[in-house]
Amino acid sequence: MGNQPLIVLSEESQRTSGRDAQSMNVTAGTAVAESVRTTLGPKGMDKMLVDSTGNVVVTNDGVTILDEMDIEHPAANMIVEVAQTQEDEVGDGTTTAVVMAGELLAKAEDLLEQDIHATILAQGYRQAAAKAKEILDEMAIDVGEEDTEELEQIAATAMTGKGAESARDQLAELVVDAVSSVSDDDGIDTDNVKLEKVVGGSIDESELVEGVIIDKERVHDNMPYFTEDADVALIDTAIEVQETEIDAEVNVTDPDQLQQFLDQEEAQLQEMVDQLADVGADVVFCQKGIDDMAQHYLAQEGIIAVRRAKKSDMKRLARATGGRIVSSIDDITEDDLGFAGSVAEKDIGGDNRIFVEDVEEARSVTLILRGGTEHVVDEVERAIEDSLGVVRVTLSDGTVLPGGGAPETELALQLRDYADSVGGREQLAVEAFADAIDVIPRTLAENAGLDPIDSLVDLRSRHDGGETSAGLDAYTGDVVDMETDGVVEPLRVKTQAVESATEAAVMILRIDDVIAAGDLKGGGSDDDEDEGPGGPGGAPGGMGGMGGMGGMGGMGGAM
Repeated sequence: MGNQPLIVLSEESQRTSGRDAQSMNVTAGTAVAESVRTTLGPKGMDKMLVDSTGNVVVTNDGVTILDEMDIEHPAANMIVEVAQTQEDEVGDGTTTAVVMAGELLAKAEDLLEQDIHATILAQGYRQAAAKAKEILDEMAIDVGEEDTEELEQIAATAMTGKGAESARDQLAELVVDAVSSVSDDDGIDTDNVKLEKVVGGSIDESELVEGVIIDKERVHDNMPYFTEDADVALIDTAIEVQETEIDAEVNVTDPDQLQQFLDQEEAQLQEMVDQLADVGADVVFCQKGIDDMAQHYLAQEGIIAVRRAKKSDMKRLARATGGRIVSSIDDITEDDLGFAGSVAEKDIGGDNRIFVEDVEEARSVTLILRGGTEHVVDEVERAIEDSLGVVRVTLSDGTVLPGGGAPETELALQLRDYADSVGGREQLAVEAFADAIDVIPRTLAENAGLDPIDSLVDLRSRHDGGETSAGLDAYTGDVVDMETDGVVEPLRVKTQAVESATEAAVMILRIDDVIAAGDLKGGGSDDDEDEGPGGPGGAPGGMGGMGGMGGMGGMGGAM
């Protein structure tokens, strides 16, 4: 009995341990990074992603590419999470963060093969990341709300290399105006900037509307198209006959009684409309339905009405007009009404939309994005979202860095000096971190069709001479002062990229055992609470569906 093997895992389980597990995870992580690497920078290429139903997405945006790809490998998904965190926190720099994480893993693998333990690597990487944050803070340049030109440069930098680049100066101006409009004492919420896509026209025909555009039409043709100095009522209840909450049956013995029922319903609707007219409402936005008879009465009163408005649009209207969303028509007062200089139904791109404009101190605005095709407009929207994110972050933090690979080159140089002061084997990890950071300027050069070695040598020599803002101009191939050239990005883009990439790389490196069971129950669903932290058999949860264990699993042929 003593020599008989003890079987703990079920036959369906797959297990990879030690160096094999580390190597497999590193390969998966670097494969994800490699897939988006060619999109980095102003000369980055686009990817076409096609799903099983034939829908096509053409984009340069790192997080969009990774979201659309069908990735099954758990380690690869950790790298995708880096991009998603970067997008949520900052709005830009997703490709940078992913490429950096992939390179950190690749450099770590070389050291693992030299028998440097993963925990020592992790410690060295964390030390290097902390030092990198200090170096970036020292390099930061202060920016104020009044530096409109600098903010426009930041917005334009975020759009570079994306589909909106042809009109980036004009779009950058619109973005800064939009963010400045919605800024208040509570901070900046970019949800208050609505992006309205219109297929048709060219990108440079995009415009900013100081107010809200609702993708709806008037509910009745007899309502006016346009009204000035409008008092706006916002209602989140239906303008319909109220129904009883219980099922009731009424027996009618003659037609007069039936007519009384109908008259009573009409009277209810007339009373609701009279209530709105009495408080002085010129325009009514209703989140629910409006009865046909009520539409007729509203049209008679000369009130513009819109039904089934989105909840998000109602919030924007309340913010823009200063009105309050009311849940009961009986309780509505003049104080609840908002004000707009003009409310009109206009045709834009072949569709009718309601424009609520000329509002005092518009705290909710709309950007109309135009483009020749749907794919172009979608890519412009992604570029604008990134741009809004970086301007918001810059106004919140008040600090920026030069772009063009300048901060990465400076980081790599200073981290190599710092590595000499670090004792033990961690020194090798800090040096590997510095080498990994160099991947950003090297990739910028490669994507621009330049010689990466020559470009890196030029960059390093300029930084050795104390020019911390020297970066690579991808259009000319020269090393220039990025601050003077107006290529700047928020400090948080870089610090978040370094932190996220380091944490993901360290987490992946510390894994030395991968167990893929047939049906893991520890993924965190409510039904599995009684199973204990690892589900049946103690297997670690959340790794279901490993896909192709040896490679990327289902990364899809779209790449």
